[in-house]
Amino acid sequence: MVTLDLRHVASPAVRDLLHLVNQPDFDRAQQQIERLGGCTEPVRLTGHTTTINTTTGEVLRSYTTSDEPTGTMLTACGNRRSSRCPACSRVYAADTYHLIRAGVTGGKTVPETVRAHPRVFATLTAPSFGPVHNRPSNADGDTRPCRCGKLHEPTDPLLGTPLNPTTYDYAGAVLFNAHASALWARFTIYLRREIAAQLSMNQKAARAVLRVSFAKVAEYQKRGLVHFHAVIRLDGPDGTSQPPPPFATAAVLTDAIRAAAARVRVTVESDAIGERELAWGEQLDVREIAAFGADAELTDQAVAAYVAKYATKSADASGTLDRALYCRPCQGRGATLLPHGAPLPCTTCDGTGQARPLPRLAVARHVRQMIRTCWELGKLPEFAVLKLWKWAHMLGFRGHFSTKSRRYSVTLGALRAARRAWRADQARVHAGLPEPDPETTRVIGHWAYLGTGYSPGAALLAAAVWHRRELARQFIAEGDC
Repeated sequence: MVTLDLRHVASPAVRDLLHLVNQPDFDRAQQQIERLGGCTEPVRLTGHTTTINTTTGEVLRSYTTSDEPTGTMLTACGNRRSSRCPACSRVYAADTYHLIRAGVTGGKTVPETVRAHPRVFATLTAPSFGPVHNRPSNADGDTRPCRCGKLHEPTDPLLGTPLNPTTYDYAGAVLFNAHASALWARFTIYLRREIAAQLSMNQKAARAVLRVSFAKVAEYQKRGLVHFHAVIRLDGPDGTSQPPPPFATAAVLTDAIRAAAARVRVTVESDAIGERELAWGEQLDVREIAAFGADAELTDQAVAAYVAKYATKSADASGTLDRALYCRPCQGRGATLLPHGAPLPCTTCDGTGQARPLPRLAVARHVRQMIRTCWELGKLPEFAVLKLWKWAHMLGFRGHFSTKSRRYSVTLGALRAARRAWRADQARVHAGLPEPDPETTRVIGHWAYLGTGYSPGAALLAAAVWHRRELARQFIAEGDC
């Protein structure tokens, strides 16, 4: 064992790491961290599990966290945001890729004949709430100067910010984000109606011969507004196992998408800001997905990779934050009420409801103003249902970043269940246990949540694991090129 005088080591993390390395059971602690693949904020659990044979009562396997070096078991956090946990977000992106690709090429319980179904890739954008700095291009694809007269670089922080912040419709922008999910829901309703109209059928007759399936992800633009990328497909009435009728073509689907997007409207009324009508922007892109291996840019593989990339991003991609701003003790309300009705100010936020003062947020002025608008609109009773104070860090958007229809393809839950089953089988083989009989084998366990995160020294080990695996992935990628 190496003996060091830890008093001369300046960093607390390094001191903790040296203390961990000198423990007799360090190998087991390192094994736990390696298994997580570099997860930055794992969940710590305590408990035990026992596998028994219900026929004979024999204990086949037992495990308790009291035998672990730290007395806990670490499990991956599973966060999809790349800004929060790069390791877990990569797994989420891989699952999303397989989910999307299975819906366009088959596999994962989806028949390969699905690639012959009409499929398009659609992008629905937000409308304009005021001119912003951008990089316009001409017909030849060359970049032209912005309306401000400057030719912006791709990394210019001014991109997406208003040319005139005093006239920019911040209230409309926030309300659009808050109602984006409602706009999408109405779009799917109108899409089915438009398809039936395109085919000169009523909706009941259309449902009897075809089904609309889709998978979508949300992406933040530089101006802080969400837009949706969606794979939309026509199936037979039973889903992926049946093709749609021959007259239900990709052209019919494309025309129906354009007509449905133009119809969608959500009206918002408020005494403070008046009446607003929210709709999709004029920039609507609908392109047919080419078959895998075809000489086309928009192949099914390219679409799956494109969608998976955006499934792990969040509002922080537009320069805002990835954590809530509201005060958790008072849930953003600023104060609680005693039984007799007297207000009791929150001791954490001093009654403001804000966890951190807005002027101190390390974000651009445009993002700060959108957050401030969320906070002000969230105080109005007519917008209480939107919970804008809770989702201010998301600039008002509170929907799911990736969703799919029921029959589009396999589910994320099924993919995760298959991965858990594979890992459990690998652990069984490593332990030298026979394959269990589900009729006679029972697993009894009890688990309790203890917290999240590593000790400072273990965090250094996790960072090293992630860095080593990233280097290996880059080496493999360069070799493929």
